[in-house]
Amino acid sequence: MKLDELRDALPASEWLAEAESRAKAEPDALPGLFARADRKLGREPIAGGWTAGQVGRAVLLRDQDPATIIEIYEHGDAAEKLAVLKALPLLNMGDAGVPLLLDALRTNDTRLVAAALGGYAEHLDAATWRQGVIKLVFMGVPLDAVADLDRRADAELAQMLRSLADERAAAGREMPADATALLEKLEA
Repeated sequence: MKLDELRDALPASEWLAEAESRAKAEPDALPGLFARADRKLGREPIAGGWTAGQVGRAVLLRDQDPATIIEIYEHGDAAEKLAVLKALPLLNMGDAGVPLLLDALRTNDTRLVAAALGGYAEHLDAATWRQGVIKLVFMGVPLDAVADLDRRADAELAQMLRSLADERAAAGREMPADATALLEKLEA
């Protein structure tokens, strides 16, 4: 989905309209507005796996420069970081957001790791992307969180999945069904 489509899915919000204007007029107000978006707009799902608060946060980031977006992420709590990660493919960031993905991939928060492998993951190099996919499998996160999985999955990912499957089998543990299906597809 595009940001305007997500914005249109939000119920009318006087707070968001004022927050957008204020963030443009007073850049120093953005961190506080960004933090309040969940409370003001709600955490209910509205469209495409987004909550109202996440959409509001993405809207607030729309006209911001990459350095400001990175600063918002770095100072945010997990929910704020998640909103930034989900918004990255909708923003004009180029490769500037890659360090945020790398940070998220180092966490043990399944939501952040999954978001790091969403639409913006096209900016990750192949080796880092593969490691992220393996981490999701290890964490038990469904692979439908990975954008472009069918396009990017390759022989090296198959080798990594095979090693993980063998390790799990030796320990008496099973691989998640979606990882097994991907491995079988890649080995066929």
